[in-house]
Formats: sequence, structure tokens, C-alpha cells
Amino acid sequence: MNSVHKTVLLKETIDGLDLKGEATVIDGTFGGGGHSLEICKRYPKVKIIALDQDKSTFEKAKEKFKGKKCDITFINKNFRNIDEVVKESVNGIIFDLGLSSDQLENSGRGFSFMKDEPLLMTMKENPSLEDLTALDVVNTWGEENLANIIYGFGEERFSRRIAKTIVEARKKKKIETTTELVEIISSAVPAKYKNGKIHFATKTFQAIRIAVNDELGAFSEGLKKGFNVLKKGGRIAVISFHSLEDRVVKRFFKGKVDEGKAKLINKKVILASDEEVKSNPRSRSAKLRILEKI
Repeated sequence: MNSVHKTVLLKETIDGLDLKGEATVIDGTFGGGGHSLEICKRYPKVKIIALDQDKSTFEKAKEKFKGKKCDITFINKNFRNIDEVVKESVNGIIFDLGLSSDQLENSGRGFSFMKDEPLLMTMKENPSLEDLTALDVVNTWGEENLANIIYGFGEERFSRRIAKTIVEARKKKKIETTTELVEIISSAVPAKYKNGKIHFATKTFQAIRIAVNDELGAFSEGLKKGFNVLKKGGRIAVISFHSLEDRVVKRFFKGKVDEGKAKLINKKVILASDEEVKSNPRSRSAKLRILEKI
């Protein structure tokens, strides 16, 4: 299946990296391959190290690279393990956070509340029995823990009601599919809430996905390790999609600036243009920040 993912803030991100000559770039979240492909087209001498925890992303996007003279290496790893796969200093790093359209639409792992799929929500294509899944979270985690992650990671104001309803529902029957979870969330929130701008299950699904994949922990680790392997004059570009991610970026970037180890390339966050938002609604919440090591 081909990639359907549309890369957000593509030109702004690649321009912001300010690549030159035979640079080396880490695409920490390969996804649909949009950033790597643009680098490939614009800077054919640049070496690209493409990471993704989901092996299937490489299969879906590899057609885009056929016939291209790219020095690209695909590595099936989470970006929190940058230090394990990168043995040289690099000139640029890209972190495009959140879920790709391919994972949302085609993974079959329960990321979308619009499809009836097994409750997995793991970025891993073939999770092992030891890997945490959404099935584990909704069926075994305590009510208070569930409420805390739904509020903390989803910023869902009805988190306690949703957690209580999940616990009550699983006493009667194991919760196994996305459709079952959506119905449970629907019964927990007020009728008026279901007519809002975003789907009433969005925040709960987001929170469970973040918890399953330890997304904020992995990102914090990846940022630190990424900065360590960055050459002086090298840049990190981060595209975030919600306030929790952006908070991690701002805190880390500010810390490095205060330490005198880096400077901000854009003091004001870069947002998608009106034109991009019209063609790709997902870009509406995207925020780009770029940091240079000094």
C-alpha cells in the first residue's frame, strides 16, 4: 500500500535546517518519507539517516525513492535510541511528531476512532506479548491511573467520568475494539460535548496512544541524545502537534540557550500558512521550532 501521508511545513523545515554540501541529516520520524524525499531532491549529496519505530513506513514510502540518487539509510528504531545508531556527528535533525496519516488510516492497529479495529495503538508493526497495548491500558489499569493519563496526556476535562465508565464497562466484558471504546466514551460525556469542533473521543484516544508508546518520554530522550550528536552549527527542527509536545520543545530549547550552548533560529513559532491549512487540515495545529548548536 502506498503512502497517503502529506508532510506538514515541509519547505519551512528544510529551509530552516540550512543544509550545505555533504551534510548528514537524521530524519528521526521518517513516516511517509516527505522530509527525506525533499532533502534528496534539493541536496543529493546529503547523507540521510532515516529512523522509524514502525517498519511498515519504509515499505509504504520506498516507491518514492526509486530512481532517486540518494544516500539514505533506513533504520527500524525509535528516535530515543539515536545514540545506538548514529556513530558520527550530524548537521541536522528532524523530529516530526504525532501520528502519520498512514498509521491513522492504514495500520489496522486502532489509532483511529473512525474505524473498527483491534485496540493496539502501538507504533510497532508486530508487537510482542511483552509490549504494552491499548488493550492492556483500558482493561487492566486502575481508574485513577486511567483518569490521570486521559487528563494529563489528552487534556480531557471529562477524564474522570470516562475512566469510571471504562472500568464499569470492562467488568461486564473485555474491551477489545476501537468501536467498543468509542461507545463507552460516548456514554460517559454530556450530549452537548458530542457536538463540539473535535470528535468527543479524540482526546482520550490521543492520551492512550501517548501512554502506550511513551511518546513524551521517548521524545525528551531523543532531543537530549540528538543535541549531543549535533555538530556545532548544526540544527534541530521540531514539528509538534499539541501543547504537551510543544512544552517539551520550548523547555529544552530554552535550557540550551540559557546554558549558552545554542540559539533559537525562530524566536516566534512557525505555523502553517492559510493555503497549507486549506489543502491539509492536519497542519492547523502544527508548530515548528528550530534550534542551532553553538
